[in-house]
Amino acid sequence: MNDRLTRLLGIEHPIIQAPMVGVSTPRLAAAVSNAGALGSIGVGASTVEQARAMIQQTRELTDRPFNVNLFCHRPARADADVEARWLEHLAPLFGELGGTPPNALREIYRSFVEDDAMLRMLCDERPAVVSFHFGLPPQGFIEALKEAGVLLLCSVTHPEEARLAEAAGVDALVAQGYEAGGHRGVFEPESDAALGTFALLGLLANPCRIPLIAAGGIMDGRGIAAAMRLGASGAQLGTAFILCPESSANAAYRGAMKSARTADTRITSAISGRPARGLVNRLLTELDAPGRPRLPDYPIAYDAAKALLAAAGAAGNDDFAVQWAGQGAPLARELPAVELVRRLVQELTEAG
Repeated sequence: MNDRLTRLLGIEHPIIQAPMVGVSTPRLAAAVSNAGALGSIGVGASTVEQARAMIQQTRELTDRPFNVNLFCHRPARADADVEARWLEHLAPLFGELGGTPPNALREIYRSFVEDDAMLRMLCDERPAVVSFHFGLPPQGFIEALKEAGVLLLCSVTHPEEARLAEAAGVDALVAQGYEAGGHRGVFEPESDAALGTFALLGLLANPCRIPLIAAGGIMDGRGIAAAMRLGASGAQLGTAFILCPESSANAAYRGAMKSARTADTRITSAISGRPARGLVNRLLTELDAPGRPRLPDYPIAYDAAKALLAAAGAAGNDDFAVQWAGQGAPLARELPAVELVRRLVQELTEAG
């Protein structure tokens, strides 16, 4: 097994806990980092102040490296007509739940590609690692973070994305396969090649000169070992950490992750406006039903889904929850993060 990733990141084990906005917490990230892997927090949906607070909270719990993840999506373009038609389409569901659709939708968070204040904060705080999802920020942002001594990762789903990220100067690539839970890291969602994790690794192993981190469908040490045999220097696991007590997954999410529902995951753009894989429930099936109107841009569409989720929550209905999970979800284990990392390392050693 190669040690390129562990040497680069200053960690003991070639394992990264995925950022998972809405599930990861400073407590989870710190526990993973303290166990010798790389913990992550997701700040893509946070304000600058919230992101700074999360970084500082994580630092209070660990003195080891951790990763701060940012969204680099194409900034949303508002379209009042498209958004009105989408709300009209969802109105019967709001009515069923006893709620009222919002009068209008909004861009609920900014892309990092146009957030100078977030960049300044990161250069001030200087986390050990910053990672990009949905694409790359401006080259000037990359250079500023590198000058601040920050190591950079970028999620890629296709060889062309890998070429762009490597040319931009990132230090390692997260090769995200179609099996992965949560949002696809595809740069242009209209042209997703839907490559599986191992196929993607095969396509990237020779041309890429920087370390590869496999992501998607990997739930145990055997999967990590298999990915490393195909050219990865380590693996990023997200769904595997959802049931850890340190995650912020609520009771309904945890119950779903321990049920037969984990056997059925699906990718949809209808929840947020960008493709993402989650457990199938009414939120997914109703929003992704045939004949739906054109979706508002990401993350404007997400504003509608979150309003629908709030109405369902007020009605005591869990069928409209956002429950992102990958195809390996049936293999999830309910363990403290430190114990899960220990098990993964043991399995990786035995498989090596």
